[in-house]
Amino acid sequence: MSNLFYTLTPDTVIKAVESNGFITSGHYMVLNSYENRVYDLRLDEGSHIIVKFYRPGRWTEAQILEEHSFLNELNDSEIPVCAPLTFPGGGTLREAGGIYFAVWPRTGGRIPEELSDDELLNLGRLIARIHNNGSAKPSEHRIRLSAESYALKPLEFLLENDFLPHHIRERYSNAVREIAGIYSSLSADVPVHRIHGDCHPGNLLKGINGFFFLDFDDFLTGPAVQDIWMLIQSRDEEGIRQRDMLISGYREFRDFEYSWLRLIEPLRALRYIHYSTWIAKRWIDPAFPQIFPHFGTDRYWEEETTDLEDQINVIYSGGEDLPERTEQSDVKEEKELTNKDFFWDLEG
Repeated sequence: MSNLFYTLTPDTVIKAVESNGFITSGHYMVLNSYENRVYDLRLDEGSHIIVKFYRPGRWTEAQILEEHSFLNELNDSEIPVCAPLTFPGGGTLREAGGIYFAVWPRTGGRIPEELSDDELLNLGRLIARIHNNGSAKPSEHRIRLSAESYALKPLEFLLENDFLPHHIRERYSNAVREIAGIYSSLSADVPVHRIHGDCHPGNLLKGINGFFFLDFDDFLTGPAVQDIWMLIQSRDEEGIRQRDMLISGYREFRDFEYSWLRLIEPLRALRYIHYSTWIAKRWIDPAFPQIFPHFGTDRYWEEETTDLEDQINVIYSGGEDLPERTEQSDVKEEKELTNKDFFWDLEG
């Protein structure tokens, strides 16, 4: 990875932007993002732009451009998303010092703390419209959400790079492989298409013109239910009621089979695995040991392993037609879920 990514300075950012046709006033502010480097720059004429430098090595040029293309498709369909701006010389992507970057409009709004039933219905309609566009053609370059990409390959990385303590390797590996088998079994007949992929409330803003969706950085091919459960992640009675309301709005614009809801708990487990590997792959970034000081300790991996085993118990307690079970402890009381379980780049 380019060391420039870790040491980007105001001069470097402003020079990159101005050399590609934007004239800035010199005013510059760093925005919160773990994954990428994001800056708010004021232009000479008074408006603001957001500049995002993509983490090197994560996405190829073709994958980033496909994200931009999808956003422009949605924008052309009058779906409220934040799409990249076109540089004065044409195109939406540039490179500086080996780092890809793009420029975006600055959007105003707030992350909704609570959603009314009318807002849930409206959001369901909007997600359905995103998925209608997403299913119109296949993705050529983005990854597919699968047991392989979200469980088995992450496990391989953790094992090959010795992130797992010796005493926990077998338990953790067995849990990951079991979750992979469950997801493969339950998702076999579920259709997939282009989706947001990381549709949590932190990537949703409400402004004067209503809701709009942010940050398609994790845009991928996957099942529709991924965007549904990420927006309404609670599994208590109120969470289920809100999710049903969201789906009611969704079904006004697009079919949704209620049998697909059986993927929610396996998808939740895949996110646990993906989260740990996401941190591990960025551990050389000087910011990450400071942000996640608990990561990599024996206690961390013991808790992660227990969480996965508990999640397997939750899945089997749902009564689905699942593969024959490996040795597991009895079903334990469900733990209270927190933002840590879902959002690792909430402000990004």
